[in-house]
Amino acid sequence: MNRLKIISGHLCPGGTSSELRRDLRSSEAGSAARGSGEEVVVVHGRRTAIGKAKRGGFKDATPDELLSAVMTAVLTDVGLKPDKLGDICVGNVLQPGAGVLMARVAHFLSGFPETVPVYTVNRQCSSGLQAILNIAGTIRSGTIDLGLACGVESMSLRSMTDPGDLSSSLTENPKARDCLVPMGITSENVAERYGVSREKQDAFAVSSQNKAARAQNSGRFDPEIVPVTVRFLDDTGAERQVTVSKDEGVRPGTTLAGLSKLRPAFKPDGTTTAGNSSQVSDGAAAVLLGRRSAVEALGLPVLGVLRSSAVVGVPPDVMGIGPAFAIPEALWRAGLSVDDVDVFEINEAFASQAVYCVEKLGIPPEKVNPNGGAIALGHPLGCTGARQVVTLLNELRRRGQRAYGVVSMCIGTGMGAAAVFEYLGP
Repeated sequence: MNRLKIISGHLCPGGTSSELRRDLRSSEAGSAARGSGEEVVVVHGRRTAIGKAKRGGFKDATPDELLSAVMTAVLTDVGLKPDKLGDICVGNVLQPGAGVLMARVAHFLSGFPETVPVYTVNRQCSSGLQAILNIAGTIRSGTIDLGLACGVESMSLRSMTDPGDLSSSLTENPKARDCLVPMGITSENVAERYGVSREKQDAFAVSSQNKAARAQNSGRFDPEIVPVTVRFLDDTGAERQVTVSKDEGVRPGTTLAGLSKLRPAFKPDGTTTAGNSSQVSDGAAAVLLGRRSAVEALGLPVLGVLRSSAVVGVPPDVMGIGPAFAIPEALWRAGLSVDDVDVFEINEAFASQAVYCVEKLGIPPEKVNPNGGAIALGHPLGCTGARQVVTLLNELRRRGQRAYGVVSMCIGTGMGAAAVFEYLGP
């Protein structure tokens, strides 16, 4: 590897070419060579609309129903029989056991055979992305050729208020104690520590809502959303069937003047409000991945290529800064810079942390969440990472030319995750 670097320096006196640099770093990271049959590719992805927790169309739907809808749709769309799958991984945060029973139930509701295994993963807000990285790793290891990565959350039926069984001695360890800092307070910590003003937060939130409204009105989300019909109980307790096909959190016409009137949500003198924070939501997403050689042998499409990923740790009390550290690591592993990336899908847990990360990395605002983010669309915890990948790759395909995209998010208890994808063009 060192000899290659020296030779490349002789060949490119002004510095290693960006393409060669990408190949060198990909080799260092243990990735498959570009264009080889060993690359991990994304075949297809779908998601449900994102419902408002407690009061939206999915408030009475169970997570296995939502998950089954997207699992079925992805395979139906590409004409793949479920027995071709080597494994299924589902990201979930709030269901007991990270939803392990729920995932197997959804598996059978989808008509998948018992011979196909399934498991769940919980890395909090990055669980959906972690499911994708887990399946990708299993493919790279040679264990499977095709796998389904999913994410699901019903925040209507399960809340974040129960931390589980923990030792009282955690109070003696500052970092352990900080893991229990409420997410809203971590947002306030970021705003105070790094000087992110209320005006910047509200402006970012307005932009997210406006972009999401434009995308929704133009039908840009339609190809990625699976309409789902579920039971719904109205205020009188009467049951009826509703079909949810549009994201419910988008608020067209949101203005700075309107947001400025909202009171701080977490501390009296704070700057984090309901208007500049992610929405509590319900939803599911599924992404089909495979080894390129196997995908091509089956005649399946290639929507994108997973180029690199990274997960990092940061202080728990400012967990929102995670993307500012995970994104550079993932880009380095892909041999890319911020300038090489066309679209960044950065989860908007709070405007404070999203603004900080964008400014810290020097990302042009027009590259960030072009169709809005979690402030407008919602943040169903286990679903979000997979949803972001579906949205990202559909946006790159819509643009119709070779491009790179990044998915990233902060993670409760102090982490950040990021992954780099390439759309190869039509």
